[in-house]
Amino acid sequence: MKNKELQTKQNGTKAVWAGQSELFYQGATQVPIVNSVTFGYDNVDDWFDVAIGKKEGHIYSRNTNPTVAVFEEKVRVLENAEAATSFSTGMAGISNTLYTFLNQGDRVVSIKDTYGGTSIIFLEFLPKKGVDVTLCETTDHSEIEAEVRKGCKLLYLETPTNPTLKVMDLKRLISVAQEVGAIVVVDNTFATPINQQPLALGADLVLHSATKFLGGHSDAMGGVVCGRKALIDQIFHYREINGATLHANTAYMLLRGIKTLELRVLRHNENAMKLAEYLQKHSKVDAVFYPGLASHPSHKIAKEQMTGFGGVLAFSLKGDFENVKTFLNSLELAHLAASLGSVGTLIGPPKVTSHVEASEEERKQLGIPENLIRCAVGIENIEDIISDFEQALSKV
Repeated sequence: MKNKELQTKQNGTKAVWAGQSELFYQGATQVPIVNSVTFGYDNVDDWFDVAIGKKEGHIYSRNTNPTVAVFEEKVRVLENAEAATSFSTGMAGISNTLYTFLNQGDRVVSIKDTYGGTSIIFLEFLPKKGVDVTLCETTDHSEIEAEVRKGCKLLYLETPTNPTLKVMDLKRLISVAQEVGAIVVVDNTFATPINQQPLALGADLVLHSATKFLGGHSDAMGGVVCGRKALIDQIFHYREINGATLHANTAYMLLRGIKTLELRVLRHNENAMKLAEYLQKHSKVDAVFYPGLASHPSHKIAKEQMTGFGGVLAFSLKGDFENVKTFLNSLELAHLAASLGSVGTLIGPPKVTSHVEASEEERKQLGIPENLIRCAVGIENIEDIISDFEQALSKV
C-alpha cells in the first residue's frame, strides 16, 4: 500500500506499514539495514541528478540513507507532516532545529518548564549567540501571548512538560504566533503521535526524542523533526553539514519499536492513570502531577487536545529528600534510571534525570521541588507496579 493511501488509515496501521511501500531485497518483508557509507552510480549524469535533488537516491550516509529514510517516512506519516528529518539523539534534533532558525538579533519565546537540556540551550548557549531569549511562566497563557505579540522569530513549546506534566493550550498559543509570523515548534515526546497531533492544531514543526516512546525499549537513541517541507529542508541542510546523523542500525531498531507504538502507548496511558489514582489517595504522597486526573489544573485543556494522557507522571512525597531516597531504594520492580517511554517502569528524581544539568536553585526557579519524583510507567501488569509502590511507601 502506498503512503498516500496509508495517510487515511488509523495510527496502529500507520505504525506498522508506513514507509514500507517498496519491495525489499530478494523479497524480504522487513526493512534492510543498509550500512554502506557511500552509494555508487553507473554514470555521472545520474549521480549529478541525485546530487541536486532532481532524482531520488542516496550518495553518502551522513546526508541520507535508505534505512534511515524509512524511519523518517514512518514518523512523517504518523504526524501527518509534509516532511521529516532525523538525528543521532533527541537533543541533536532540538539543538539543530533551534540553531537552524535563530541567529544574532533574533528573539525566541518559550516556557520555563522545558526539558533540562533544552533549558540549558535557552539559558546558556543561545544568549552567547546573541539571541534574545524570553522564558515565560508555563501555564500563564496571557504572559506567553503578550511576549509573542511583542514579536519573535520562534515560539518553542513542550506539552506535557518534563517533569511536572504541565499542559499548554496549543491552539490558543499557535494562533497568536501566527499573527506575528513566528515559527511554532512543539516537543511532542511525552504525548507521542498517538495521543497528540500538534501539526493538526497549527504548529509548523513537531519534534521527538525517538529514544523514548517511539523506540520504546531503551536500546536505541535518536531524534526526529517533522513539519512543513520548506522548514525541514533548512533543518536537514544544517544537520547534514553539522553531522548529527542517525545511523542505519539505530534507525532499524527504532523502526522495529514503532511497529508496536500504538499498543504500547495505550497500555502506558492505562497504567499511568491507575497509578496516578492510587498515589493521589496515599497518605504519604503530597501531590500527584498527571493531566489525566480531574484535579490537574490543565485537565480540561488536555482532554480537549489529547486522546490519551501519556505514560509519565510525577509526584512528591511528604517530608524531605531522605524520604525520597528511602522510597526509591526500596523499590524492587521499577528501575532507578533516567529516560522514559520504555516498556519497563523507570523512576527517579529530576535532580538525577530530566534536570541533572540544572542546579538546585535553577530547579527551584523552575518549580521543581527536590522531593519530586518522576515516574515513566511501563507496560507491566499494573497490579504488580502498584504492589511494588505499596511496599516501598510502607518503609517511608
